[in-house]
Amino acid sequence: MKVLVVGGTGTVGSEVTRRLLEKGASVRVMSRHADKAQLKLPVEAVQADLEQPATLGPLFDGMDGVFLLNGLSQSETAQGLAAVEAARRGDVKRIVYMSVLMPPGSETIPHFASKIPVEQAVCESGLAWTILRPNNFYQNDAGIREVITDYGVYPQPLGDLGVTRVDVRDIADAAVNAFHDPGHEATIYPLNGPRAWTGEETARIYSENLGRTVGYGGDDLDAWGKQASAFLPAWLVHDLQIMYRFFQEHGFQASPEELETQRRVLGHDPRAFETFVWEVAPTWRKTAVTK
Repeated sequence: MKVLVVGGTGTVGSEVTRRLLEKGASVRVMSRHADKAQLKLPVEAVQADLEQPATLGPLFDGMDGVFLLNGLSQSETAQGLAAVEAARRGDVKRIVYMSVLMPPGSETIPHFASKIPVEQAVCESGLAWTILRPNNFYQNDAGIREVITDYGVYPQPLGDLGVTRVDVRDIADAAVNAFHDPGHEATIYPLNGPRAWTGEETARIYSENLGRTVGYGGDDLDAWGKQASAFLPAWLVHDLQIMYRFFQEHGFQASPEELETQRRVLGHDPRAFETFVWEVAPTWRKTAVTK
């Protein structure tokens, strides 16, 4: 099987690439930067940009499958639509699109809404398709690692209703199984962890594993926005504030039916957040700086 991984250098895409290689697939990784696409793995690295459809050329030609992930961007819808059209023209057999968990009302979150036209295009493409809708990733915490380990604060304002966050490795398992196993065509799969985590509970589990007190940064989205503005663009800070407000007001939890549905594509129980923390804690402890 030949698979093109669009967005293959990021947290999810690189894990999907590794799992595909383990299954014996031939993988082409697309990135705007060809050197990054190598991933120190036996893949074909190609340079192209979804914001410039003319650069896509024949990259999709002859592919048995395409894993489509396009990151947070103000042009996310246009990028996704360009990729679906390139897959259609390239006579791709199957597309697996990574969208986002979308309970009723969450379409008011801008980067959620941007995925809706892409989902529709995937469904109408004429290709065999599967859509994955994951929750917030455990691995997102790697981006705030120093705040957790060095300052003893868990800053992601998850609220107190709970979010059934998901392990990126489960997303990769679902994607690879959707390519390799029959029965996943024309199906939308939610992807969640086994239980919901609040902001306070998340801080507690880090405290228990890091050997230091980690406090929850709280639910003040204005304060979070001021801090996040130091390293994120204003449009993204605004978008994420809307998302976190939804988390705080409604929660972001999987139903028992959704957990049962996702088991069909995972083939196993979802990985637990406390296991993820236990796995990363030794490395995070070693590099922590006491403030």
